[in-house]
Amino acid sequence: MKIVITGAQGFLGRRLTETLLSRTDINIRKLILIDVVKPVVAQDDPRLQWVQMDLSNPDGLEGLIDGETDAVFHLAAIVSSHAEQDPDLGYAINFLATRNLLEVCRGNNPNIRFIFSSSLAVFGGELPAQIQNHTALTPQSTYGTQKAMCELLINDYSRKGFVDALSVRLPTICIRPGKPNKAASSFVSSIMREPLHQQRAICPVAPELRLWLSSPNTVIDNFIHALTLPSLPQRSWHVINLPGFSISVHHMLEALAAIKGEEILGYIDFEFDAAINDIVASWPAEINCEQALSLGFKADSSFKEVINQFIRCDMRFE
Repeated sequence: MKIVITGAQGFLGRRLTETLLSRTDINIRKLILIDVVKPVVAQDDPRLQWVQMDLSNPDGLEGLIDGETDAVFHLAAIVSSHAEQDPDLGYAINFLATRNLLEVCRGNNPNIRFIFSSSLAVFGGELPAQIQNHTALTPQSTYGTQKAMCELLINDYSRKGFVDALSVRLPTICIRPGKPNKAASSFVSSIMREPLHQQRAICPVAPELRLWLSSPNTVIDNFIHALTLPSLPQRSWHVINLPGFSISVHHMLEALAAIKGEEILGYIDFEFDAAINDIVASWPAEINCEQALSLGFKADSSFKEVINQFIRCDMRFE
C-alpha cells in the first residue's frame, strides 16, 4: 500500500507510522509523511518519504497523492486552544487544507481511503446524557466548528463518490507522552504524566468534570482498523464515534494513587481556569459507541490499564 500521513511529526502521526511499518499483515510499499515542521528522521526505512510543506498551500500535493495512492490519514490540525486564539490559522489548516487534500484525491483517485481525524469538540452546549451517532453538531469552540465543517464536507464528497472517506471522532487521548501542547485538553495527560515523572502538574478544571477518554495505542489500532474497513454505502453518514470510556478527573486521580500511592497526588496543583474548564466541559462525557464496536473498533478495558500502558510503553522512552 502507498499511504500518506499528514501531521506526521505529531505524536499520533509518529506512532501511526511506527505501527504501520511494524505490521506484517499490511503490505506497506511507501509511506509519505507530511508536516509543516522540519522532519526529525528517527527511522531509516526505504519505504519512508518525508515532506515538509504547509497544507494550506496545495502546491506540490499533486505529486504526492496520485493514482497509486491507497490511503490518506489526515491528522494535521491546529489544536483547540490555539485555534481559539488564532482562528484564521485554524480555518486555514483545519478546514481549507482538508479541502485541498480532498480535491487532490478527487482529481487523482476517488478510490483513495481518506481517514480524517475529527474530535468530540464538534458537540457542545446543552447535550443529552449520552451522545448518539446522529446527535446534531453544536460546537462551542472555533476548533470544534472547524472540525464539524470538515465532517460535513467529507460526508458530501463521500456521498458524491469523490473519495472513499471516513471521519473518526477521537476521544480525548490519555496518556500522551512528551510535553504539554496548546490543546485545552492537554492537562488530561499532564496530571498523569508529570507526577509519574515526579514533576509538578496543574489541574485547571473541577475534579468532578467528566471526560471521554481513550489510550494512544487503542486510537492507533482503531485508525488502522478504519484503513481496512469495507467501504460504507455512499449515502450513509461517514462519521464514526470511536469507542472510549467516561471518567471524572477525581476518579482518574484515584486510579493513579491506587497504582503509585497517595503521595503521588502531592505533585498536582489545582488552579482553576474558567476558560479551559468551559471548553472541556462543553464536550460530551459519554458517547454511544455501539456502532463502532459492531464494526470491529476497540475500547480500553479500564483507566488503570491506560496508566499501566503508559508506564510500559512510553515512560522508558521519554
